[in-house]
Formats: sequence, structure tokens, C-alpha cells
Amino acid sequence: MALQPLVMGIPPVRSPRGPRRRRPAKLHGGKGYDYPYLRRWLRARHITPRIARRGIENSQRLGRHRWVVERTMSWLGGCRRLHRRYERKPEHFLAFTAIATSLINHRRLTN
Repeated sequence: MALQPLVMGIPPVRSPRGPRRRRPAKLHGGKGYDYPYLRRWLRARHITPRIARRGIENSQRLGRHRWVVERTMSWLGGCRRLHRRYERKPEHFLAFTAIATSLINHRRLTN
């Protein structure tokens, strides 16, 4: 499952006071992440899992948080070069992704 490397790869966040935060307080996820071992793994790291349970809960409660991610992915999908991965080297793809996010941020800040 890709969730564990994703959580382990979160860099420390600088806070205005005190030490840097090394982990998120809670994690929001869809029904695809509803596995007991993932919930146990998150709780062992003192992260509150907010994961919709399969067959019990409706995942629409996560819509507020999911919308931000889906909107951003849609903006990146508007960059045709990133829509299909033409580059063979991952460094080139990451560079084009960085350029696309910079352009998106520039457009958002100037409007």
C-alpha cells in the first residue's frame, strides 16, 4: 500500500513556536484505505485516521478535504505536457511538474 511511504515521506513542518512537527495530527482518506493494519499503523504513530469505513459510512463527509486535492490535480491535468508522461527520466517529469505548479501559483496570485 502506498500510504505508508507517503506518510513516512512527509517532511518536517516549521512552526512559529516550538520544535518542528514531524507528523500530521490526522489523516483523511477514502474507502480504499480502510484496512485494519493501516489504522493500527497510523494509531501507533499517534495519527488519528479519518477514513471512511467500507459498507458503513458514506465517503461524502470527506468531500471538503478531497475537493482541494482533486481541484489541484485537475489544474495539473490542464498542462498538456503532464497529462501524458512523455519524458523518460523521472527528473525531467518532476521538473515539468515544478514548472506547472509555479505557473498555477502565479496565476492564482495575480488574479
